[in-house]
Amino acid sequence: MPRVIFAPAIQRHVACGEFDVVAHTVREALNVVFQQDTRLRNYIIDDQNLLRKHVTIFVDSNPIVDRKQMSDATKTDSEIYVVQALSGG
Repeated sequence: MPRVIFAPAIQRHVACGEFDVVAHTVREALNVVFQQDTRLRNYIIDDQNLLRKHVTIFVDSNPIVDRKQMSDATKTDSEIYVVQALSGG
């Protein structure tokens, strides 16, 4: 089962643990997590059902390619790491 992990910076705003999910894509994995913890959805996904600009997701240490649909594939042993992106200059 893929494991979804939220970075400590996100957990400061929405306390959560790690989630083992049955999913074939990042979107499917997040949907399972959001069903288990609805508070996370509003922090990760915007009102257009898109990944928020300040959030980045990695699958097995690689940034996802499809930020809109989050259709990047996962494997049964994948680690999906959701982080709050840094910005500024």
